[in-house]
Amino acid sequence: MKKDPGSKASSKGKLKASNAKVEDLSKNLEGTDDGYLSTNQGLPINDNQNSLKAGERGPSLLEDFILREKITHFDHERIPERIVHARGSGAHGVFQVYESMAKYTRAGFLQDPAVETPVFVRFSTVAGSRGSTDLARDVRGFAVKFYTEEGNFDLVGNNMPVFFIQDAMKFPDLIHAVKPEPHNEIPQAASAHDTFWDFISLTPESAHMIMWVMSDRAIPRSLRMMEGFGIHTFRLINQKGVSHFVKFHWKPLLGMHSVLWDEALRISGCDPDFHRRDLWEAIENGDFPEWELGFQIIPEKDEHKYDFDLLDPTKLVPEDLVPVQRIGKMTLNRNPDNFFAEVEQVAFHPGHLVPGIDFTNDPLLQGRLFSYTDTQLIRLGGPNFHEIPINRPVAPLHNHQRDGHMRQMISPGRVAYEPNSLNGNAPLQAPAKAGGFVSYAERVDGAKLRAKSPSFSDHFSQAAMFYHSQSPVELKHIVHALRFELGKCDTPHVRERMLFVLSQIDEGLASDVAQGLGIKVPTKIDGPLNLAVGADAKPGEQQPKKFTGKAFISKALSMLTTVPGDVKTRKVAALVADGFDDSGLAAMKKSLTAAGAMLKVVGPRGGTLKSSSGKEVPVDFALPTTASVLFDAVYVCGGEASTNALSQIPKAVEFVEEAFKHCKAIAATGSGIDFLQQTRVDTLPGDKPAKEKVVSNSGGVVTGADSAASKVAAAFIEVLGQHRVWEREDAVS
Repeated sequence: MKKDPGSKASSKGKLKASNAKVEDLSKNLEGTDDGYLSTNQGLPINDNQNSLKAGERGPSLLEDFILREKITHFDHERIPERIVHARGSGAHGVFQVYESMAKYTRAGFLQDPAVETPVFVRFSTVAGSRGSTDLARDVRGFAVKFYTEEGNFDLVGNNMPVFFIQDAMKFPDLIHAVKPEPHNEIPQAASAHDTFWDFISLTPESAHMIMWVMSDRAIPRSLRMMEGFGIHTFRLINQKGVSHFVKFHWKPLLGMHSVLWDEALRISGCDPDFHRRDLWEAIENGDFPEWELGFQIIPEKDEHKYDFDLLDPTKLVPEDLVPVQRIGKMTLNRNPDNFFAEVEQVAFHPGHLVPGIDFTNDPLLQGRLFSYTDTQLIRLGGPNFHEIPINRPVAPLHNHQRDGHMRQMISPGRVAYEPNSLNGNAPLQAPAKAGGFVSYAERVDGAKLRAKSPSFSDHFSQAAMFYHSQSPVELKHIVHALRFELGKCDTPHVRERMLFVLSQIDEGLASDVAQGLGIKVPTKIDGPLNLAVGADAKPGEQQPKKFTGKAFISKALSMLTTVPGDVKTRKVAALVADGFDDSGLAAMKKSLTAAGAMLKVVGPRGGTLKSSSGKEVPVDFALPTTASVLFDAVYVCGGEASTNALSQIPKAVEFVEEAFKHCKAIAATGSGIDFLQQTRVDTLPGDKPAKEKVVSNSGGVVTGADSAASKVAAAFIEVLGQHRVWEREDAVS
């Protein structure tokens, strides 16, 4: 049989074509930025902005394979560290309701004021890794696990009441943008870089959240001094099946306080564990942190009453429209015994509910219901993470889930299914009247589609509300924060587009930020402002409406309107050297301790220091190993030998000057006044105070004679209770 003369060439051609296909496949695996968005199977994606819902405001659907693929991949990108909220602190405590909430909910732990419900709380930063600093400009996680008799209820929130995005479909994109850039893993725990602001400038629904993150809320003084929010709108359902919408709030009894950005940078170098240490030490000292749980309750008939959508997670309900009812108190009273076993292994999930509390169709919340469980499956080794001690409910477990990695419970018997007759059909389903969970029977009508309700289209009015509700001091800090963040962006068009977004909120804000950047606010931009819309979006959806009205003012949005005047747990540095006036130090310590504050002796060295009368006091902190940013105020004790020695130590002079620069309360008695006048603390009266029983308060600098130390302390405590002397900021900056 003769061979086909073309067969060899034909085989070579086929082989060459096959190799070309392999090369093409290899190119696909390398990844490119060309072409249309697709799934991991190569399916082109028409809408990457919205999850699949039953109607525009309906619930997300389990069949949304694009959402599930995207979030599943995201959930499994880091092992075993959390992808977000990796750096955290935690504590145990209790919660007690003030009076029965039976009118609104059948939840058992909200009925009896005599019942203490155990809780575990985890606070966290969002963007940074476990080794990052506590003082990053970031959102703070505020997650509470209630161990109730009806099962665990997890209230998984943040210290800000709104979020960057409206739909869970965009969550992986948001976090990819804020995380260190993938080509060089820089920067760590910071949003001041191109990829974050590129995403934000193209996603105007983030405008409201950006105002919060650029405010002082993003750099709290202490975890004990920040609010918490449930973010989403939930439902409360009473025994009769009547539903009310609810927003959850945590109100700190110590008030809300922050640090300055310059302080945050310095604290990150001096003590990157500042918040973690503060929480731990407060509980160890018996200064138990406390928050009141607040409800904003909205009748179901008022769902569409407001000019914003209750299901939109980028919107809040102003407290001026719906006051917060404080319904109970949480007290954190015990530190963890083992950080890893408790703080690291605790698993929260917004889907951990109890009867009487239910979801709404918030599209961000709907996606979180899938994401949290999926993440725990890989982070904690499998489906039995609920058996880890910190996650175990106090309510008994009865189900047929017996196997899986790391199973701890040993379940006897041969029946592992339901219904059954071999075990009397046990365990039985629970009737609603016996405490069985029943989802709220909400009517849902709508076509199956990827879309966003038109009621979600207002992106700037609440951003303007937040901005205009701030005090002049807070407004200035927002401008400076934006200058810093955008000044770190290397790409000009990202900065310019973000300035244009800011101008849609407030033209004065955009102008002030632009001035610090040395550029002009663009009057228009090339291309659409909003790319967080589907591929077939209408032009109007790509150009959101600029805010032009008069902003609604809400006093609750300003931190400075909530200063309580309380100095409990405040840490005051007493600057002391050998030869100090022990009577003045003793009088100051007595007054501060009685007010609930702490006086810590800061000396030139460790060990002990000797007073002018020969008494010895232990040194709490040595100047070479501490800084004023770790304290709330400074007291310079009298005693000529002491102040003469301190004046020769540059670190001591810097300590006081830095506290003054950061607008903190400062006090001095006797020769401590001479020390202050050798520094740049320049708001003292023109005449040198006499060493007599006179107390002077000039710009938050309180001075007086050694013998007037008690009176100095009283005036000093009053200044300290205001947190900062803000009028000093412009004079010093």
